Amino acid sequence: MRKWMLTWNLQNLFSGLYLHAIFLFGSVCVVYSDCTPEQLAAIMNCSKHERHTRNYDYMEGGDVRIRQLFSRTQWFLTIDDFGNINGTQDAANCYSILEIRTVSEGGILAIKGVKSQYYISMTKDGQLQGKRIYNDNCNFKEVFLENYFNAYSSAKWTKKDMFIALSQKGRPMRGKKTRREQKAVHFIPMNCREADRRVD
Repeated sequence: MRKWMLTWNLQNLFSGLYLHAIFLFGSVCVVYSDCTPEQLAAIMNCSKHERHTRNYDYMEGGDVRIRQLFSRTQWFLTIDDFGNINGTQDAANCYSILEIRTVSEGGILAIKGVKSQYYISMTKDGQLQGKRIYNDNCNFKEVFLENYFNAYSSAKWTKKDMFIALSQKGRPMRGKKTRREQKAVHFIPMNCREADRRVD
């Protein structure tokens, strides 16, 4: 009698485990069915140790400000549809409306044209360029100056401070030729009116 009861309990135990395994497998399938191919790839590769492409998901969060950057040389910073960076004295220029997003601690941020959707980036030589795809060259450190202006230096190329700058003629200056005390690197982040924010 005892032997029969033990066998019966083991059968129940195995059938219970079998049902539990089926339930878990079904749950995993449901979760995976809601994933995009990219998410599935990330899940499947998470245990591998090889080097992966950097993930910039944090760009979806962080503090975001919509501003115009007005230079002490009397120009508004613009990024046009071709990624060209220049200055304009037209305060209503839609290309001067910028999204300034905090990407990490320590005042590191990315600056993007709201209409053009280009990021400001700086090369190793200090040249300013517009980039469609965000990368480390698009990181700038916001520096608060004693005269109530702000300066924006490359967060990647730090051997020498290289700043975003607009010359007296409204042209972008090469970062290697900039210094913290120059007027060209001093900017005031200005709030945009609601009417100015509509760039379509």
